[in-house]
Amino acid sequence: MKCVAIDDEPMALEVIKNFSQRLGDIELETFTNPLVGIEHVKRTHPELLFLDVKMGEVSGVNLAKEIPQGTLLVFTTAYAEFAVDGFDLNAIDFLHKPFSFGRFEKAVAKVRQTIKLLNHNAAPSLEETEITFKVEYKNVNVKLESILYVQAMDNYVKIFTIDSRPVVTQMSMKSLEALLPADHFVRVHKSYIVHRHRIESYSRTQLTLTGGSDIPVGRAYAHHLMHNS
Repeated sequence: MKCVAIDDEPMALEVIKNFSQRLGDIELETFTNPLVGIEHVKRTHPELLFLDVKMGEVSGVNLAKEIPQGTLLVFTTAYAEFAVDGFDLNAIDFLHKPFSFGRFEKAVAKVRQTIKLLNHNAAPSLEETEITFKVEYKNVNVKLESILYVQAMDNYVKIFTIDSRPVVTQMSMKSLEALLPADHFVRVHKSYIVHRHRIESYSRTQLTLTGGSDIPVGRAYAHHLMHNS
């Protein structure tokens, strides 16, 4: 996996380099100059970018807005208060310095899983596929086939499943929609995504899912639902 790490502290880059070598299959390039580093990212489109949040006068949060599509982001910083900014920018994970190899390994695993989900042709069958959500201080695995629907709640999403309690995670609806395979999930409202195979009945204003859950259908989404379900 091709990765880039940008941090104005050489020792921090050395940690990422050592951890990457321990994993064994990461091709890493490092930059202490954030402006040079981000230009390299925009030119080469790596699969993953490790980005420090605060580098002198340069804000990693602002640099993150320049990351090309297809490059996944993991923030690294000693300032825990920047975590919310990181998730607002759809960062896959947030590593709070000093982080352990085990924590680094989990972040990389989450990135690999995201890449796998985005590449539908390489992904396993839906019944076998899980997506990992960060719930407070834990990682929770949810089988895609078990999802009934997803509801947006401000900066969070609530995932309702057929076999467990709802999972609430800090993530944008747009980011989650991009991870879910479009042939199995459909957005029916600005605040709702549903599993196509769980739809029992539907109209232009409402649908009913397996188990009796009623979901509103937004006017902007009704035409797509009526012609693609």
